[in-house]
Amino acid sequence: MSEAEDFWERRWREMAPPRALRPSPVMVSFVAELEAGRALDLGCARGDDAIWLATRGWRVTAVDIATSALVAARARSEGLAIDYQQHDLGESFPEGEFDLVSAQYLQSPVAFPRARVLQRAARAVARGGLLLVVEHASHRPWGHKPEHDVVFPPAEELAVEIGVEPAEWCTVFLGRREREAKGPNGEIALVADNIVAFRRTI
Repeated sequence: MSEAEDFWERRWREMAPPRALRPSPVMVSFVAELEAGRALDLGCARGDDAIWLATRGWRVTAVDIATSALVAARARSEGLAIDYQQHDLGESFPEGEFDLVSAQYLQSPVAFPRARVLQRAARAVARGGLLLVVEHASHRPWGHKPEHDVVFPPAEELAVEIGVEPAEWCTVFLGRREREAKGPNGEIALVADNIVAFRRTI
């Protein structure tokens, strides 16, 4: 088991069972009005986004590195059209092209080739499809306090890392948004996200 797999396996195993479905509000805001098609959910955790998509007609491939997360996700989504796959995305990647590729908060405290994974994610977007990458742009007050100051690169830098070519994509949204978020014990705080949303044109 790799360091990354061990870290995320322990994290999901130690977390309390999921309660109500809590899909990413950013993902929902960009996808709610889209026509359903093929979706790839990278880092699906316990299935909140994948389940939300599947209940709206999307054919979903949902990926995570941790067995515990995938077991929980499958238990919550019986009967839905979700293909759960276990991947260490630094080593392997799902096959196929997708009308939506969603990567929500793939930041990691352990070694992870994020830029290379997101470049591969962009290549998986079909013509006319949407690439949606969302990352934390501020600390969550209920999260672990970092040992050192953490810099959150702006969305524009993230887009450069992904290597999106202007001739092949149009910008849907590129920048930072603030939103109200709820913590695990009901805490409310204003947090920020960096968002990269591009539609493939060719």
